[in-house]
Amino acid sequence: MRPLEIAVLVSLACASSASAEQASNRHFAMEARPLPAGAVNATGVPAFSAAVMAGDTLYISGSTDIDPATGKPPVDPKVGAKLILDGMKRTVERAGMTMDDLVWVQVFASDLSNYATFNEVYRTYFKGPLPARAFLGAGSLLANSHYEVMGVAVKSKK
Repeated sequence: MRPLEIAVLVSLACASSASAEQASNRHFAMEARPLPAGAVNATGVPAFSAAVMAGDTLYISGSTDIDPATGKPPVDPKVGAKLILDGMKRTVERAGMTMDDLVWVQVFASDLSNYATFNEVYRTYFKGPLPARAFLGAGSLLANSHYEVMGVAVKSKK
């Protein structure tokens, strides 16, 4: 075979493999909780999945610290951090993982002065080494939330 023919066959094989992998992706629906205006369509379906499992990797959508009981973020940012991390924990557990499977976390904060408060709560969710993370000042967040958190987890091969 000539190099061009080999390249075409390799491309087709990769495309076929990617299509098969996409077909096996698992999508996790949002938990029943209040969502900000515009996040759902007329039938109440969110405009995104809570998480998508592609192979051994779980991509977790951004989530805010809205209290399901009130539909608003709590006044106390520490309570907001616990709410949002409890939700992330439930999401990774629904995918058969733990918080220690997280490899990347991105935190958006409406107020950077909540950095230490968030960290105090955040550290309690991990037994092993902490994932890589960014903590970004974001100005205003949906529904006046304190935080929005998203992440990536990789199923450990124990």
